[in-house]
Amino acid sequence: MYEYAVAWEWLSFAARWLHVITAIAWIGSSFYFIALDLGLVKRPHLPPGAYGEEWQVHGGGFYHIQKYLVAPAQMPEHLTWFKWESYMTWLSGFLMLAIVYYGGADLFLIDRTVMDLTRWQAIGISVASLAVGWVFYDQLCKSPIGRNTWGLMAVLYVALIAMAWGYTQVFSGRAAFLHLGAFTATIMSANVFFIIIPNQKVVVADLIAGRTPDPKYGVIAKQRSLHNNYLTLPVIFFMLSNHYPLAFATQFNWVIAALVFLMGVTIRHWFNTTHARKGRPTWTWLATLLLFIVIMWLSTVPKVLTGEAETSMTPFQQKFASNAHFGAAKDVVLSRCSMCHSAEPVYEGITFTPRSLKLETDREIAAHAREIYIQAGLSHAMPPGNVTGISPEERRLLTAWYESAISE
Repeated sequence: MYEYAVAWEWLSFAARWLHVITAIAWIGSSFYFIALDLGLVKRPHLPPGAYGEEWQVHGGGFYHIQKYLVAPAQMPEHLTWFKWESYMTWLSGFLMLAIVYYGGADLFLIDRTVMDLTRWQAIGISVASLAVGWVFYDQLCKSPIGRNTWGLMAVLYVALIAMAWGYTQVFSGRAAFLHLGAFTATIMSANVFFIIIPNQKVVVADLIAGRTPDPKYGVIAKQRSLHNNYLTLPVIFFMLSNHYPLAFATQFNWVIAALVFLMGVTIRHWFNTTHARKGRPTWTWLATLLLFIVIMWLSTVPKVLTGEAETSMTPFQQKFASNAHFGAAKDVVLSRCSMCHSAEPVYEGITFTPRSLKLETDREIAAHAREIYIQAGLSHAMPPGNVTGISPEERRLLTAWYESAISE
């Protein structure tokens, strides 16, 4: 069975790599076109129907770009569609969610001190929240509220705060932040799939048929693109947050999430204003810094992690704790790992438990058997730089413990 653990770890790595690659492609093209759109200049010599143009230089060449608000009089022979970057980012992200959080639900998704859920209950809530979130958002945009762009964004901000709070009442802190990112990314990708691309296809079909396209399709698509513009940076924050327990594993994690959305707005406002040649609002960076300082303060005051420590073991964890090699493996963990992975780390320079992963009790060690096996048994990733001097024999003990327990 240990081959399964190794294969699963590599599958997780592959999915994460794919997700990063596709996200770079999507976010890169999105940021480029936003900057291009804001930087367009209206000139008298533009052809009929053209809104503006932009001259750019890159890679030793010059580019002359013109934008049509609706469409040119005739369809060009070739059109490049920017859609697969978005679709593949969402699909690879959901694959990673399934591998890491659904496959490891007892470890990463469920925190029974928050809500006592079965694996399938937690997965069901996860999937349903993403689907229901998109339906709610889409109907809100199509309602009378959606006619006021900034009023709509204010309502959406309140909804996102509510989701941040809701996720922290159901899942572990780490899973709550990851789901908030997935919830937001689902809205963004669904905007492309259900609204932006279909609207563009309607315009293309009208042109081919010789009809004059209705400008409303462009207006609707532009509103959804604006939402995607301001939501991108918070999504990146939430995807990175699983490496930083001070963000997700503190009492006010949902408030931190709410402030992250505001930082996304202030940062994007600076770029949008600059690209539109309307000045450089440096106050946005001061506002972002102040918000980040508040986030830092909220992460440590008070120093309370979500929930009380759990002492009972699941049958799966009990299998590792009752294994014949557990005593020897526990001694290795306590002597080589727990000086950092404890409620009050004693290793110099370590103030907070790395990843909030404590390895002091039988339950904690058994609960993280697979991680110990991968990080300190099969590989030399832990301890970092082998600062605690774990020996090859001790690594073999950890490996023997996991492999014998998993084969029972």
